[in-house]
Amino acid sequence: MSEIIKVGMADLKTCVSPNGVTTLGLGSCVGIAIRDPNTKIGGLAHIMLPDSKQIRNSQQNIAKFADTGIAELVSQMEKLGAVRSRMVAKIAGGATMFSFQGRSDMMQVGDRNVEATKKKLKEMNIPILAQDTGANYGRTVTFFPETGEFHIRAVGRAEKII
Repeated sequence: MSEIIKVGMADLKTCVSPNGVTTLGLGSCVGIAIRDPNTKIGGLAHIMLPDSKQIRNSQQNIAKFADTGIAELVSQMEKLGAVRSRMVAKIAGGATMFSFQGRSDMMQVGDRNVEATKKKLKEMNIPILAQDTGANYGRTVTFFPETGEFHIRAVGRAEKII
């Protein structure tokens, strides 16, 4: 019997097939699902902010940031036997949950999270196979490393599988 492992906000977890990983409430946060298709080892990071270098005491929770959280997820997957050169990713979230007059870049956390996620995955040579990002609604996601299916649910919308 498979288990669905819960990933909290600013958290990350790994799993091995047939298990899956899920996280709730991706608003401006981004869910990064990574898998090694050969070993069926996967993981999910729920990042809140783009860059740990801009925040003091950022090393207290490395899963909170795109730059450190993705690196840590990959490292944990490698310890389980995944091979980085085979890893592929799917991402979801990065919504603009609130609209403000003037559209300040600092307020566009969702866009910045998506951009930082793509940058880090590119640096690590992990291709993004699919994404469901942006817009103005939150998402709940479940990832199955066995198949690579990334299930995305949002209130008032049909479930999407990428």
